[in-house]
Amino acid sequence: MQQSQIRLYRPACLSAAALALSLFVAGCGHRSQAVYTPPPPPIATPPAAPAPSISESNIPPSPAPSNPNTSRTPLYSETGMASWYGPPYNRRRGANGEVYDQNAVSAAHRTLPMGSLIQVTNLQTGQTATMRITDRGPFVPDRVIDLSVGAAKAVGVWRPGTARVRIDVFEAPKPIAQGGRWCVQIGAFSSEHEALKLQDHLERKYQTANVIEFSGPTGYWVRIRPAADDRARATEIAQDLEPKEGEAYLVRLD
Repeated sequence: MQQSQIRLYRPACLSAAALALSLFVAGCGHRSQAVYTPPPPPIATPPAAPAPSISESNIPPSPAPSNPNTSRTPLYSETGMASWYGPPYNRRRGANGEVYDQNAVSAAHRTLPMGSLIQVTNLQTGQTATMRITDRGPFVPDRVIDLSVGAAKAVGVWRPGTARVRIDVFEAPKPIAQGGRWCVQIGAFSSEHEALKLQDHLERKYQTANVIEFSGPTGYWVRIRPAADDRARATEIAQDLEPKEGEAYLVRLD
């Protein structure tokens, strides 16, 4: 009886031990999985404000040249009507070879040497500004100087459009009263055909002159350059043309 009891309970003990061993092995054989923690969502940033648009109306005027020594006597003075010019000349190449900026403080004159430093005074308001000659014009009767928009605002010419001014020249890269290279400019013609017809006529009349037809923002022009770009001869041609051939202007090229 005792042996049979031993045989009876041994399998149960072995089964329990085998079960415990199998559970232990199974537990050791299971690979633990790493827990994935997603990253936090990105912090939302407000969109950047768009850059402000730049238009010609809100571009500040360029600074004017430093004031000349006005205590000394000007090299040359002139009084007459001033006007101003902007579109359609803005961003186009001027007579000095540079791109014209209407917001800069500059001026156009027909006969002063290019680059001359001048002071313009509004004779009605007393407003004054210093600037350089960078272009040629005005090609309008009874006008002596064309101001940029920036210069016109500085001397009180922008709103009225024209004003009587005094021009004082304090620096000039070349002599004002002598020398220089000169031509006569005639126009403007709305029709290229009319400009070409005048060019043909002038070439026969002034055989020693170089007659050029070219277009500009306001129409077609004809330019006569006498031999050696002589000032005296250009003056004679300009006087001979007025008023038979339309408006003729004596223009300095340098």
